[in-house]
Amino acid sequence: MTLEALLAGLHILAILSLVVFLSSQAALCRSEWMNAAVVTRLTRVDMIYGITAVVVLATGLFRTWWGMKGGGWYWHQPLLHFKLGLFVVIGLLSIKPTLTYRRWARTLQATGSLPDEDEIKATRRLVMLQGHLLLLIPIAAVMLARGVWTRG
Repeated sequence: MTLEALLAGLHILAILSLVVFLSSQAALCRSEWMNAAVVTRLTRVDMIYGITAVVVLATGLFRTWWGMKGGGWYWHQPLLHFKLGLFVVIGLLSIKPTLTYRRWARTLQATGSLPDEDEIKATRRLVMLQGHLLLLIPIAAVMLARGVWTRG
């Protein structure tokens, strides 16, 4: 029981951290606010976002393996696969902004120039899409926890 509570707490903490750093990217990635400090900050925030995503995934997997219901139950649940699928889609969507932030930082360092407005807007759209898709995961999680659409 203590392990279950600890794993749940760590998972929630990781999820909240992920939301903070994704929200930070959305807030910072605006053409009207873009300057050299923001470009540098975006690369750092994105790196932390990636780390928190790994921690969310790890703590979630630990909950399925060592939690009270056990992996045999969790891995047969469609909602778990839906949650993981969404998480993978969000992760894939995050690749382009990550590469873009790094390119912006290299360009800034090499030439001192900032990204253009259209590229900033396109990158922000991907960040916002990640945020909107992320909203579906806790809904699926609550449904799974309450036994909605579960098997056995």
